[in-house]
Amino acid sequence: RPGTPSFFQTARSLCDQSGALLMCDEVQVGMGRSGSLWGHQQLGVTPDVFTSAKALGGGVPIGAMLARGEAADVFGPGDHASTYGGNPLACAAGLAVATYLSENDVLSNVRARGEQLSEGLEKIAKKYPSVLGEVRGWGLLKGVAIRDDAGCTAAELVGDAMKQGLLLVAAGPSVVRFVPPLIVNESEIDDALKRFEAAIASRVS
Repeated sequence: RPGTPSFFQTARSLCDQSGALLMCDEVQVGMGRSGSLWGHQQLGVTPDVFTSAKALGGGVPIGAMLARGEAADVFGPGDHASTYGGNPLACAAGLAVATYLSENDVLSNVRARGEQLSEGLEKIAKKYPSVLGEVRGWGLLKGVAIRDDAGCTAAELVGDAMKQGLLLVAAGPSVVRFVPPLIVNESEIDDALKRFEAAIASRVS
């Protein structure tokens, strides 16, 4: 479940008052997944430190920590050693991903396809209210809640979807998560929605 702007703004205020650092984990939601380059941009706050990985390398293992202000002065040369730090292949992959995101307006596609996915999931949830509840999330990271009295778990619905040729993932026992590629197109979202509805229908019938 995405954090709310008011929660993060309160956290930012408390950190400022106490001299603490506000740190955000952007490993999954960063690099465009939320519809903005970084998830914290959805919240109206600027963290002191945030982490990035996964999509940063487009499949090549890489991780990064970004810091600003006094937080950026914590590490000096030689303070933090890493066997694979600065790996040329990983850095080249990260640069290629950043270049592609910048030159191909990927974020516009994430926002458009994210809206399409939300609208489609909400229609399915309204059609099957005995199974599905709230649709939530940002961009192309969506979750659909499974009702407590649905008679099935998220993992079971993921299994039903797999039988329809749709790969999803359970986020705990009661949420089905949709995490399509950032370059997914309109027809592929439509196809995914049809397959998901077929999975729900097979469970209800």
